[in-house]
Amino acid sequence: MSIIFRELLKKVGSGSHTHKDLTREEAANATEMILNEDATPAQIGAFLIAHRIKRPTSEELAGMLDAYDQLGCTVPRLSGDPIVTVMGTPYDGRSRTAPVTLLTALMLAASGVPVIQHGGDCMATKYGIPLVEIWQGLGIDFTRLSLTQVHQSLETTRFGFIYTPNHFPATQSLVNYRDQIGKRPPFATIELIWLPYAGNVHLVAGFVHPPTEEFMQGTLALRGVNNYTLVKGLEGSCDLPRERTAIISTHKPGDSEPYQRLKLHPRDYGFEGKEVPLESKEQLLAQIKDVLAGKSSELQKSVIWNGGFYLWRCGVCPALEDGLSKAESLLTTGALQQQLTEIESTVSYSNRHSG
Repeated sequence: MSIIFRELLKKVGSGSHTHKDLTREEAANATEMILNEDATPAQIGAFLIAHRIKRPTSEELAGMLDAYDQLGCTVPRLSGDPIVTVMGTPYDGRSRTAPVTLLTALMLAASGVPVIQHGGDCMATKYGIPLVEIWQGLGIDFTRLSLTQVHQSLETTRFGFIYTPNHFPATQSLVNYRDQIGKRPPFATIELIWLPYAGNVHLVAGFVHPPTEEFMQGTLALRGVNNYTLVKGLEGSCDLPRERTAIISTHKPGDSEPYQRLKLHPRDYGFEGKEVPLESKEQLLAQIKDVLAGKSSELQKSVIWNGGFYLWRCGVCPALEDGLSKAESLLTTGALQQQLTEIESTVSYSNRHSG
């Protein structure tokens, strides 16, 4: 296997003038050999950095996702086959700005929109706060659930979390490599657009650089994904900014154009302001609890701005203004705290009856 992998490595690592892109099938094979650790450590490290320097193509990313489908986990479709929103956020977490992705998910779930999030523990290159730790800080531990229990949580509470160290352990082999090479490999892009759900999906993912958005759009087209929202978000997440214009590309079934471009100016809706800094996990959790209690703050404004947009984008509200009003109402009436309590009860019951 290492001899076969060497030929694929030579293609992507031969320099700026002589390298060759992998076919979709070759990229899938390379990914399988990496995740199964059939290639040697030297080959894997060389491939990750060479592929980053070369820049992946949409066809290569599609092949890598094919391998994820083959080796990874998939949550079975829900009864009635509703559209499930899968939120792809950077696995290396957030380190500069306070994330509201978790509260956005609560808001959607409280409004009847099923949501899946996924990720693991603290990792390179940012070593930021991962989503699973924020959930744990709010009293909900997703790390012990089986995939069946994740499905049950999604069915019952309209929220599920895939903890990749348990549900897709092959990806853990990449964690040390990310630390050692000190750069995000193309697998970081794969994580953002991975869809571990068997039914109808709406992908939400963030990006930083315009080329990444283009790679994502091309990959999703090759994969037949026709319902997505890509956001030039805070630190590559799907959180909309408040200090600048939110740049968003969307596609939904039936669109005649490859994608629709949105530019939302927060000042036009009364939400312009400084991003809330991330000082510490403890402070973040205190701020989130204040938002759940209905207390006014800059973070609450960020939650309403994001929640309102996604309530509109997911079809709960007919216009953005309606979404913003509904988001504020969900906060002031305690609906998010109620949703959090429902998830906590379900997950705690599952954890008590695990194994």
